Amino acid sequence: MLRHHLLLFLRNIKRQKSSFLINVIGLSTGLACVMLIALWVSDELKVDKFYPEHQQIYQVIEHIQFTDGLQTLFETFSPMAEVLTEQIPEVKYAAATIQPGWFGKHVLSVGGENNLKAVGQLASEDYFMIFQHKLIQGNREELLQSPDAIVISKSLALSLFGTIDNVVGQQVEYEQKRPFQVSGIFEDVPLNATDRFDFVLSTEAYKDVPPWTSLNNWNSSGPQVYALLDEGADIAQVNAKIDKIRKEGNENSIRTPMLIPFSEHYLYGTYENGVQVGGRIEYVRLFTIIAILILIIACINFMNLSTARASGRLKEIGVKKAIGAKRATFIFQFLSESVLMAFIALVVALVLVTLALPEFNTIIGKQLELNFSPVAIAAILGISVITGLIAGSYPAIYLSGFNTITILKGKLNRSLGELWTRKGLVVIQFTLSVVLIVSVIVVYKQIEYVQKQNLGYAQEQIIRFNIEGKIKDQLSTFVLELRKLPGVKNASSTTHSMIGHNWSTGLDWDGRDPDDIKAFQIVGVDYDFVETMGMEMKAGRSFSREFGADSARIILNETAIRTIGYQDPIGKTVENGRAEIIGVVEDFNFKSLHERVEPLFMVMMPQGVKYVMVRMEAAREETALQEIQQFYERFNPGVPFEYDFLDENFQALYESEQRVGALSRYFAGMAILISCLGLFGLAIFTADRRRKEISIRKVLGQSALQVSVMLTRDFALLVFLSIFIALPIAYILANDWLAGFAYSISLRIWYFLGAGLIALLIAMLTVGSQAIQAANRNPVEGLYEE
Repeated sequence: MLRHHLLLFLRNIKRQKSSFLINVIGLSTGLACVMLIALWVSDELKVDKFYPEHQQIYQVIEHIQFTDGLQTLFETFSPMAEVLTEQIPEVKYAAATIQPGWFGKHVLSVGGENNLKAVGQLASEDYFMIFQHKLIQGNREELLQSPDAIVISKSLALSLFGTIDNVVGQQVEYEQKRPFQVSGIFEDVPLNATDRFDFVLSTEAYKDVPPWTSLNNWNSSGPQVYALLDEGADIAQVNAKIDKIRKEGNENSIRTPMLIPFSEHYLYGTYENGVQVGGRIEYVRLFTIIAILILIIACINFMNLSTARASGRLKEIGVKKAIGAKRATFIFQFLSESVLMAFIALVVALVLVTLALPEFNTIIGKQLELNFSPVAIAAILGISVITGLIAGSYPAIYLSGFNTITILKGKLNRSLGELWTRKGLVVIQFTLSVVLIVSVIVVYKQIEYVQKQNLGYAQEQIIRFNIEGKIKDQLSTFVLELRKLPGVKNASSTTHSMIGHNWSTGLDWDGRDPDDIKAFQIVGVDYDFVETMGMEMKAGRSFSREFGADSARIILNETAIRTIGYQDPIGKTVENGRAEIIGVVEDFNFKSLHERVEPLFMVMMPQGVKYVMVRMEAAREETALQEIQQFYERFNPGVPFEYDFLDENFQALYESEQRVGALSRYFAGMAILISCLGLFGLAIFTADRRRKEISIRKVLGQSALQVSVMLTRDFALLVFLSIFIALPIAYILANDWLAGFAYSISLRIWYFLGAGLIALLIAMLTVGSQAIQAANRNPVEGLYEE
């Protein structure tokens, strides 16, 4: 029986080559999209879950109560680690860290040679007991016991020593000054880790070094603290104990620490007023839905073409029914054929995925590979079988339900329900496609908007690099010499990266309600910072050498002035008279436009600055960069010169949106392609079925244009209906997505009409090409065949 079904399947392919090709192309394209998205989703879901005990690792976060609501920080005070291990029995280990994003790159060398920059982090003693990176050398319990210990990755060991053998006990110079002793080597941090680093130093080594003195401060919010809990520990009870300890220490504290699962932070990292409301999981859900929709569109093609071509199989079905074949036999046959078709499409899809994966990796910034593990193979085969069953379900039920006598008479009774089902499937296809097109337009316009938005300072022609090596001790001299270089317009230094959140604190002012607690961003700067960044002073002045020491003076932004309510702020004081307001700077945005500008103040902090900012003259960037690099290497020998452009780093804040936009364009294109393949197949079938009608109309005087319009009219009406249904859905989805931005575009009508017009034009070109071909056929051929 199976051999018989296979033979019939092959014969039908030979007889209906166009339908077969359209089905294979549609299904394979849909399966390829699903597999690519599945690879990405699977990788996202595995981030930070490679640790042996990741389900027992928790991170301390803090909800801070301000007047306008709760602010959630993923940092806390360093001594929290000691509190957890000493007072919470369920905590096995706890460790404080300064993450790579804050600690940054530093120069390491061996014997004054092999100077190279590597990404590091600070961590307290129990770090490697919580995060059990695979060790090549060293005792896990003793890795960070000494303040002079350094733990390095395998790659870093090879770069510094040329080997990983007998490296433990060797010395590594840090920043060409302080020697550290290698206490262990770990395997390189996997690519699917939130934080990737090359070396780890003990927090004890930095507890007295600015600005890391906050490691001992109970009022700081710099370090991140992690804990490993006993298996089966009740997290609700643990958090209740932490809150009890907090209240016993200071019942009026506005800070409420609590533990959340560490491995969920990556996907569920967005909080509003203390409530978890999403994060990257939203994109995972979005593309999962897109994958399902694309597969549905591909299955609809198969259903439509199979039912439309049913008349070609009347004789086969009639003869089998006449000799006693049951309906279940036909259902099994047609489902088997559709599953076999899905497996053929699967082979083609695997080829497409292999070809597309390098470009796909470039778009998403990952290094995904096709993995043919038993689980992956089972998943791929499972998706193919399900696709085949879904695609073949309706045709199987439809074809197997024909009446035997009607079939043997050679007349297929095409019911109104069947006609509307096929039309309904076409409407669903194009509704989904139009929604995707609108989404692509809105994402593109929003990204374009944030890229062109005035941030309150001029990002262009500014490079940023870390203060390290000899520069730390002679910063003023270095910056003054920088300004003299050809192509350099200005230079200064700051504690703030100007990208994202750094530090926030409270601020006191005359007349403040004791219950009015607000968070203020703090930016430590040196002279000429405002001028270098191209900021505009709305009142007063910036920090200047002409006015003597400005260490007891402060500059606030416009939002801060509105927050404290001063009408004429220049000359007034804050912090109980300790800081005089000398200027008001125009609001500027250093976070993504998902967030509104926060109250901010600047203070002179020349000893705590971390970054040098250099503004170059327009059209002289290349000259300036060469001069800066040569001067840097002379001034700071042995330290590699690494810099980045501020505007490029700011755009990186929208990396997720940019990737979503790029992927949406590709997948929307695939959805349109698959939908049009279905229309093309139906157009061929319609023209073939109405060949006699077309011939008679042409004989009676209708032109080719009139016949073409007749053939395309029904399809056009279906696409119009799809547009009518899709646009309200697209508006709701676009509006919801834009609500995540504090500053966003206004939805314009042409976004929606344009998407509808694009879908209509593509559909009409697809159907029209076949309609014109049919209309120009010699009518004698159609009549002769009849």
